[in-house]
Amino acid sequence: MKTQVAIIGAGPSGLLLGQLLQRQGIDNVILERRSGEYVLGRIRAGVLEQGMVDLLREAGVDERMDAEGLPHDGVELAFDNRRVRIDLAGLTGGKQVMVYGQTEVTRDLMAARQATGGTTLYEVDDVQPHNLDTERPYVTFVDKHGETQRLDCDYVAGCDGYHGVSRQSIPKDRIEEFERVYPFGWLGLLSDTPPVADELIYARHERGFALCSMRSETRSRYYLQVPLEEKVEDWSDERFWEELKRRVPEDVAAKLVTGPSLEKSIAPLRSFVVEPMQYGRLFLVGDAAHIVPPTGAKGLNLAASDVNSLYRLLVKVYHEGRTDLIPNYSRACLKRIWKAERFSWWMTSMLHKFSDEEDFGSRMQQAELDYVTGSEAGLTTIAENYVGLPYESLE
Repeated sequence: MKTQVAIIGAGPSGLLLGQLLQRQGIDNVILERRSGEYVLGRIRAGVLEQGMVDLLREAGVDERMDAEGLPHDGVELAFDNRRVRIDLAGLTGGKQVMVYGQTEVTRDLMAARQATGGTTLYEVDDVQPHNLDTERPYVTFVDKHGETQRLDCDYVAGCDGYHGVSRQSIPKDRIEEFERVYPFGWLGLLSDTPPVADELIYARHERGFALCSMRSETRSRYYLQVPLEEKVEDWSDERFWEELKRRVPEDVAAKLVTGPSLEKSIAPLRSFVVEPMQYGRLFLVGDAAHIVPPTGAKGLNLAASDVNSLYRLLVKVYHEGRTDLIPNYSRACLKRIWKAERFSWWMTSMLHKFSDEEDFGSRMQQAELDYVTGSEAGLTTIAENYVGLPYESLE
């Protein structure tokens, strides 16, 4: 087999990159070790930055998003039993975010891939990139029939997540990792109940952080901060709802519609970045290169900004012969990534309970919230970061 770009991973970043390249006449093959049904079963992010929305439109997969997605002009911070609305649109010149689940984005991209005839191979095993530091890289894998295959290519895009093979294929002495692990996780619950509010509510409480989110007008997603040692099976639906009511303002708790959970899971929180994000002809994309705490709604959006950079780079390479831009990929991506890491770390630090005895830290959180919510400059800082900073140039 031969292609121009081999893409490892058929999550939203791999599918989006493949769709964008396909529309520019750049041949690509996507390899995914899981089944398509498994990929669609992942419950993940649901808040899309303006830049990602625009990129999905450029990829031609915006029809259902525009029909069913929920544009949001604001977001709320809740603390001291009160709510403060951040006017995203008013503070950023009209920019919004779109609430549209990652599962739906993936579904739309899968359908577009099938319609354009792009090749996606699911349930492949033992994927291994080779000769990455040469002009003739290739990828070997075992197909679903147990046959070993070789895929020759010009470039490899590693879109296979934190635990994937792509980053592990880079020699350890050629990359540096930066990490912060937080002493808590998020217990998430998905339910077919109407959202408690029209916009997301990020709540700081002495019992721990809570988030009221949604996937649609009839499906809600809620989160509670829990210790890392907690187990999902110890949290009945009733216990979850009661704890959520304790952590949100009284007027929110009074309106909360509860119901049986469709899914419950606990996600640990960490900040992680690898530098550089490329080795030879391998480019790391999304979670393969960086992880952010979900507090800033940046994980999927950062993957999209990586896709934007790599897509525009490869168009320059194939349409204009601009191979001189290849070394600029990491620089362009990391400049934006570290700003998003800072915002996610800051939001996490400001809204979560870190210990039972941290009186000084609690007072600092309170002062920070009082300041940013009482200052137009502070509110603008949150708004600008939340809707998404501009994409970086490759030049």
